[in-house]
Amino acid sequence: MLSLEQAVGAAPSLAALQDRIRASQHCLQLVRPLIPTGLRQHVKAGPIQDNEWCILVGSASASTKLRQLLPAMQQVLTEHAVQVHSIRIKVQMAER
Repeated sequence: MLSLEQAVGAAPSLAALQDRIRASQHCLQLVRPLIPTGLRQHVKAGPIQDNEWCILVGSASASTKLRQLLPAMQQVLTEHAVQVHSIRIKVQMAER
């Protein structure tokens, strides 16, 4: 019986997905200090696709505040040699 990590490593498409998830989480860790403390709990790392990173937020107001921080976030990612050329913010409403 294979462990989850062994199964992911054995399947190239799953391994690529796991790498993309890790890259997205790394991006969020890099920009997290820029996000106001009260907003951090509403922000999640979304997918990276074609050098565009998506940040998921829980409300339109959080989205508005984060949009103001996009230039600083992009600068931090560039300083850390992260290959993200644009950042998109998507409001993801909580399920009820």
